[in-house]
Amino acid sequence: MSPLPALSPAGTLVDDHPKELPLFRKIVLLVLFCFAQFLDVFNTSAIFSALPALDISMDMTESQSTWMISAFQLTFASFLLISGRISDVYNPKNVFIGGVAVLGVISLCAGFVDNKVPMIICRALIGIGEHSRLSLSLLVNIFPDPLQQARAIGIFGGCGAIANILGLLIGGMFVEWASYHWVFWFVAIIAVPVSLACVFMIPPRFTKTTNSPEREAAKWKSLDLVGVSILTVALILFIFAVTSGSTDGWASAMVLIPLVISISMVIAFFYWETRIPVEQAAIPPRTWSYNNFSVLFTVALFPFFWLTTSFLIFITLWQNIFHWSVISSVIHMLPMGIIAIAASFTGPLSRVFSPKWIILTGLFLSMVASILLALGGGQPEDYWSYVFPALALGSLGVMLTYLHTK
Repeated sequence: MSPLPALSPAGTLVDDHPKELPLFRKIVLLVLFCFAQFLDVFNTSAIFSALPALDISMDMTESQSTWMISAFQLTFASFLLISGRISDVYNPKNVFIGGVAVLGVISLCAGFVDNKVPMIICRALIGIGEHSRLSLSLLVNIFPDPLQQARAIGIFGGCGAIANILGLLIGGMFVEWASYHWVFWFVAIIAVPVSLACVFMIPPRFTKTTNSPEREAAKWKSLDLVGVSILTVALILFIFAVTSGSTDGWASAMVLIPLVISISMVIAFFYWETRIPVEQAAIPPRTWSYNNFSVLFTVALFPFFWLTTSFLIFITLWQNIFHWSVISSVIHMLPMGIIAIAASFTGPLSRVFSPKWIILTGLFLSMVASILLALGGGQPEDYWSYVFPALALGSLGVMLTYLHTK
């Protein structure tokens, strides 16, 4: 994860004269929101460390273990499309607190799970409970001063990069010296107190206006639940088809049927978006006509592809094939996290150089890293000659691409 750019306060959350909070309360809220950002990244990076142990404990195949990551990301991304409108229908404070509380409770339950199907379901529910993005919009309103806001958002985003490293380390230590159950209980230990503290610390509302029950009901109906549901099911079927191809064969009905259905549902989703009012659509059709949006949208996917693939392949390879310990595997992966933290401070480069050339530089570095990984890395002795420089260059490249695409 990386620092997020400065945002303007949302019109639904603030009025023309927002109340200024005491400095101490602002700092406490910043800390609480940073914890939310930390948990967002920790929920992914720590699972990478624990994934081989989960595979063995729950007797999961490679395609099934993919769902430990995919289930979380799918529900998180899908609900992110309408999270803004949900906070508009209900008090954003309540939505955020509810999300963090759900995250804590489900994580607590996941720590007691020893079966793969309930665990994957828990991971999907955890994705729904993630609301760190909503905490960013609250943070912007709490720090209306541009200078304070920039500093607060910088700290908030930096917590994501730190959590990326700590997630690997803490997850590795739990697996090595305790059990994978503590990866989930650790999240619950943080999330539950944070949600309780937010009940008292977050101001009740950032607007003077009050909506009638009829208006709030109308807003609820404006949520594109149909579109989001279609897209979510389509993505689930697509990932199921792709992950089943290596085990069942690409020509099998187990692959072809969900693949065809998923593609049809994606087409149906975009058609549905054209049939409803623009203000209700999860992804309004006009979005694709914005200048450079389609290109930037495609480019922005690449960092996630590269990072997720690298984490998944090498953590599993080092533990299951090379028989390295969890801690040793995590330490060998640290260059990615350290470079990511350093690269998170490259935002001002866009004031000196065109973002286009920075993005192209990032893509070039990622390409070089991918070539290095293709040439070597299959043996333990390849680490320093191939894998280490590839992880460093690749991490720098994807971070440059991610930051300046945003």
